[in-house]
Order: sequence, then C-alpha cells, then structure tokens
Amino acid sequence: MIEEIIEIIAKQLKLNAEDITPDADIIDDLGADSLDVVELLMTFEDKYGIAVPDDEVQNLRTIALMSDYLENNK
Repeated sequence: MIEEIIEIIAKQLKLNAEDITPDADIIDDLGADSLDVVELLMTFEDKYGIAVPDDEVQNLRTIALMSDYLENNK
C-alpha cells in the first residue's frame, strides 16, 4: 500500500515517486500545503472508501503513518 500512496502523492504534488520515502513528512519534506493535504485526504477517502476524522489528520504526517492508518481502517 505504501507504493500506491507514494504514487498518488507524487502525482498530486508533481514529484518524482523514486525520491519519496515512507518516512517523508508530507508537509515538511514534500512541500504540501494545507490545500494539498485536503486534496490528498479526499483522494485516499474515495480510493479506499473510508472517512478520516478531522482530529486524526494531524497524526498522519508521514507516508508510513498514512499507510498504517489506511490499512487499519479500510
């Protein structure tokens, strides 16, 4: 699943997927802003059929954390 998440993030942020690691912070390392984060979450919610509560968003800063959350909640 991490590979899928990296591909989605790379596409939306216009980055090279090979340069993204599971420990990359979506905001600090990859340069996403708040709108990017909202769009990414909407993409993941649609793709995996889940809803991410607003209070969980700040806990999903890295790709690995996002992957774990999606795996455990889909």
